[in-house]
Amino acid sequence: MTRPVARPETRTDTRPVTRRQKTSADLSAQIAAAIRDAIVSGELIVDARLPSEAELSAQFGVSRPTVREALKRLAAQSLIRTQRGATGGAFVNRLSYAEAYRQQITTSTLLLSMNEVDFETACEARYTMERACAPLAATRREAEHLARMHSEIARQQEPDLTDSDFCASDVAFHRALVDAAMNPVLSYQLAGAVEAMQPLMNMITFKAPYRETLIALHMRIADAMERQDANRVVACLDDLQSETMALSRKAMAQRASLPRT
Repeated sequence: MTRPVARPETRTDTRPVTRRQKTSADLSAQIAAAIRDAIVSGELIVDARLPSEAELSAQFGVSRPTVREALKRLAAQSLIRTQRGATGGAFVNRLSYAEAYRQQITTSTLLLSMNEVDFETACEARYTMERACAPLAATRREAEHLARMHSEIARQQEPDLTDSDFCASDVAFHRALVDAAMNPVLSYQLAGAVEAMQPLMNMITFKAPYRETLIALHMRIADAMERQDANRVVACLDDLQSETMALSRKAMAQRASLPRT
């Protein structure tokens, strides 16, 4: 049985609505927000069937294509799923950790790539959260986490490793550190902070001296993790932040000095 979804609040402003405010994109966004709010509040529970497109169209006073666009927005956020057939329709999805994890990375990456968040702000946030994670990681780490860290260190020492592969290995190393905290909420929050920086880091050329510095710090972190020395891990992360910020500033300055074509 389907239940109606609360409509967005009625406008009390009596000024004329502009053409921009009337677009189907605006309306579909409002409808998607109303349905999302109903899901978040628990008004629509997991696996509940949403009203049909025709019912939603009548309820919100919009066309079916506008409703369809709203449902597409919700599906893109993994909030609903659609099924075909006689018993089909749109249903509230059971969001999995893996789906939420991917969305966190995608959203954070887009914010960085579109310059909504600058690199230094993202870098500061990443290392601040990672340092907060370090005491739990050092205490709870298991052999599997240490093995992953050492495996990435060995990979980073390969002479023919490309800059992008080096970045990917750096991310994998830090993911192992974060995962060692054994706290899925921390892993989720840090997914965007750590992995979203990779595309921007790919634009930085990792010359041999920097690689050597980074690898040496990774070795110190792995050693401190093995000895469960959280303070040492935090100190190394401080040094890593300083090195990363300095390298990014140098790279940005070099890019700014290039002639525009």
